[in-house]
This record gives sequence, structure tokens and C-alpha cells, in this order.
Amino acid sequence: MSSLRIGKAKAFSLGLSDIASDKSISHRCAIFSLLSDKTSVVRNYLEAEDTLCTLNIVKSLGAILKSEDGILYITPPSKIIEPPLILDCGNSGTAMRLLMGFLSSVEGFFVLHGDKYLASRPMKRVAKPLRDIGAKIDGRKDGDLSPICIRGSKLKPFDYKSPISSAQVKSALILSALNSQNDAPSFFSEPQISRDHTERMLKGMGVDITYENGKIVIPPTKKPLQPLDITVPADPSSAFFFAVAAAIVPDSKVVLKNVLLNKTRVEAYKILQKMGTKIEFIEKDDKYESIGDIVVEYAPLCAVEVSENISWLIDELPALSIAFACAKGTSRVKNAKELRVKESDRISAVVKNLQLCGIEAKEADDGYDVTGGVLKEAVFNSFGDHRIAMSFAIASLVCGGTIEDTECISTSFPNFTDTLKKIGKVDTILGMRLKGFKKSAE
Repeated sequence: MSSLRIGKAKAFSLGLSDIASDKSISHRCAIFSLLSDKTSVVRNYLEAEDTLCTLNIVKSLGAILKSEDGILYITPPSKIIEPPLILDCGNSGTAMRLLMGFLSSVEGFFVLHGDKYLASRPMKRVAKPLRDIGAKIDGRKDGDLSPICIRGSKLKPFDYKSPISSAQVKSALILSALNSQNDAPSFFSEPQISRDHTERMLKGMGVDITYENGKIVIPPTKKPLQPLDITVPADPSSAFFFAVAAAIVPDSKVVLKNVLLNKTRVEAYKILQKMGTKIEFIEKDDKYESIGDIVVEYAPLCAVEVSENISWLIDELPALSIAFACAKGTSRVKNAKELRVKESDRISAVVKNLQLCGIEAKEADDGYDVTGGVLKEAVFNSFGDHRIAMSFAIASLVCGGTIEDTECISTSFPNFTDTLKKIGKVDTILGMRLKGFKKSAE
């Protein structure tokens, strides 16, 4: 097990062009390539553990992969292969849930599994609506936990009203609808619009997805889709860690380059802007998605309440909580119960770690309160969650600190540590726990 020890940072001014590629879009590029009969071309695919697992799954299903000069070519099979081995999703709930939707409508038998953290995450939110339209899905706890077993076949069209706003649930259902039994369209709705990468990308591939009375209308697609020809932009969720760094280290500034600017992905920046941080968005491209630069500059922070568009903030709230801890007043997060079923229980993980560094934080069923103050040096637990690990690495730039169990960072942002070293002192400590670490040990 490795840990990161991070020292206090001084004011910095940086331009960052090496932010990790977008994880959500990379997963979708791999899976959606199987919907075409021609080779998809993907530039800047994220080479992190989770997204490489998804590529390996696509290969196991019969695709031919070729990488040349930083460009990934994915040639789909004429027919999906029934693999003899378990399909390993690593730590990725996105991969598992999207593949549940896709494979449920494909002839064959498939088993999805992942690491110990993914094995504890709920899958019935996808399994149940798929079962209701004829999918044959099973797993531990009546299909709620992996390994997930799927006997694929064509499914019935549906009109599904999701009780939660989730891009993963929505995407799974949309993928299942593309290969339905007859010519009738399917309909999907949710309480609030979740991230819309699936709709945008499938439209670009030729699916005539429309919107009607608050519902997404998905027609069955009888012909293979057009192949992808896409450059994956920088991940705004990954870039946000360094936006928070600039927001909490006095007199600092960062320019985050070639970042995805989709409105469902920059809500955390809007919250940070509302708290007082100076932020500018500069759009440069708008083909599949809006892409551009984000300029973030330090200014004193004030507290804020966050209770809307939670599905647009689900990955960034841990890092946003570090800004809450440095703000004047008490910030409150509400309507965010979904945080409890991510890679960790992020409500509990955030509150416990903030308390470790002397910040007043109180947990609620669907959120938490954070009263800003002076952060103190501490040893933080990542809880095996890459976003918790990186969030408290950023917090340590203010107070100094150590984060345990940091291997998880490589699932989404392999060069995070190298990027962090551009701001402050970072040491990697291998193979030991640091409980009881004291400042004098430095």
C-alpha cells in the first residue's frame, strides 16, 4: 500500500495541459464502438486502470484494438463474442452499469465483476428496470451486487420513469433500447436531467434521440451506427482538483486547458465561482461537445448551500468540500444521498477526514454541513476512493498532510501526483501505514 505525504504550498501560477482525459467519455467511446460495423477512431483515450479494463472487455467481446501515434482504432466484431472468462470492470461502476444495459440486449452469456470496492456497490438500480423489460440478470443479493450474470436477448420497448437522476442508469436503459424487439420507441425520464454524454455521442453516431414532454425518446436502431471519430477532452472532474487548489492557496492562478465544458460537467466550477473564486470559461471547439480553457484565480471564499443539480456534482463534491472548509461561514450540501453509493460512502468519508484536520463538519442522511476554519495537518484515509484521496491531497496543500491507500488514484488520473508536484512538495511512501504520523517525523 502506498501513501502520499504533501507539504504546504506557496502561491503558484500554472497552465496545465496534461490533465487526465475525460473518464466518462473514454468509457463510452470503448463501449459505443461496438454499435458500429466500421472502425472508430479515438484520440486522447484515457489510459487509466478503469478505462483500460473497459478496453479489455471490448476486446474480449471480439473487437480488434490498434494504437498508433496516440490514436486508438477500435474495429468491432461482426457479432459479439460470448467470452469464456469473467469481464473485469476494475473499479468502474460506469463500465459495469453501461455494459449491463448493452449486453442485456445482445445474444450470449456474460459475467461482469470488478474489485472489492465495486463488488459492494448497488447494481439493482439498473438490474430491476432491465428485468422489467425482459432482461435475464442475476447476481449476489438478487442481482444487486456483482458478480453480475447476464443472459442477453432482445428486450421490450419501455416507458421508464427513474426515481433517481443518474447518467449511468439512463445510459444503460438507452443502450438496451437500441436493440428492442419491435419498431416501437422507448421512453426515459428522471427527476432532473443528468449528464448527457450518452445522448450527445449517440446522436453524433446517427441515433435519432429526441425529447418529448420531459422524456427522452429512443428509437430502435436496426442498422449499425456510424463509427466514432473523436478527440477525448480533458476531464473537468479531474481538472477541478487543481481549480480548488488555486481557490484555496492565496494569490494563486491556474489555466486548465482543453477541458470539456458541457454544462452538466462544470456545475462545480459555477459553485466555486458563486463562493467568490474568479473563473473564466473560454470555448474553443463544439463538435461532439463544447471544449475550451478554464481560468481560475484565487479570491476569499464565502459559504454556500448546494441542493440543486446534484447529479451534475456527484464527482466533484468531495473536492468542493475542501473549498467549504476554507470558506467563511457554514456551507451545506442537501439532496445528495447518491454520494453514499459511490466508490465509498462519500458523505461519511468527507466528514470524517475534515474532522481529522480540525474542521467542524456534521453528517446528515442526504448531505453534510461544513463550517470553514483553519485546516490542521492530519493523516487522511482514502477509503479506497480516488476522489477522496485526491481531494484531501489538495487540502494538504494548505495544511500539510498524508493520505493513505493512494493506489486508487490511478483508476482515473494516473499523472495526478506528477501534476501536484508542480505546486508543492509530494513524497510517495510505499508499503506501510502511517497511523500516528507526527509532524516531527518529517
